[in-house]
Amino acid sequence: MSKNKLSKFADMETYPHVFQPAGSPTDPTPFPLSGRWGKDFFHNDNPIVLELGCGRGEYTVGLARLFPDKNFIGVDIKGARMWTGATESLQAGMKNVAFLRTHIEFISRFFAPGEVAEIWLTFSDPQMKKVTKRLTSTFFLNRYRNFLRPGGLIHLKTDSRFLFTYTSLMIEKNRLPLVFQTDDLYHTLAATTDEEVKTILGIQTYYEQQWIARGLTIKYLKFNLPTEGELVEPDVEIELDDYRSYNRSKRSGLEKSK
Repeated sequence: MSKNKLSKFADMETYPHVFQPAGSPTDPTPFPLSGRWGKDFFHNDNPIVLELGCGRGEYTVGLARLFPDKNFIGVDIKGARMWTGATESLQAGMKNVAFLRTHIEFISRFFAPGEVAEIWLTFSDPQMKKVTKRLTSTFFLNRYRNFLRPGGLIHLKTDSRFLFTYTSLMIEKNRLPLVFQTDDLYHTLAATTDEEVKTILGIQTYYEQQWIARGLTIKYLKFNLPTEGELVEPDVEIELDDYRSYNRSKRSGLEKSK
């Protein structure tokens, strides 16, 4: 039987690789590990990779297993969900995994310029009603620039055609270097002979398994984010997703698009 939330929160307080900063998220006091994650926590200078909106942490833990020469940090505000990946990685004795509980709007506070090499966005809420809440909007991309290495990588894996289309238009409008794009990931993976790519992109989150069961195709984008140049929003109307996600009643707040 799954532990209740209070028990999970109590566990998280004792986990040495889970950070739950107290006080206001807008606190101007520097976070102690900002600029020092490699030296003071991971005790190496390996690249740091973030999973923003990590949920249960499947990608954070899965990627950390695949790449012991990289450090992975899962970020989410939902501690009860994060408990799953945090517990699994702790019990496995993984030294290249950490979890940070905070709102992603304030992510810049926790990392220094150039400290992060890659960002994964796995099944983020598409936020069809408000642009600034989308994790690939100018609002967030400008925040990522505060700590991402010049030309650092951003991965987006999503069931949402709306978010996939929006992000594709962002890349096109701002001439961001596109590394890879597919609107049917598993069809593409079936045709590739690159076993590493198959393994990385084949990691499935809890929600992803549900989308696949519903017959939805999974989309994937990988692009570089340069530090220079003004970012602008695409001025294009995008067709809304015509379904709602499991257990995410606020995902769009919209009726089925016509």
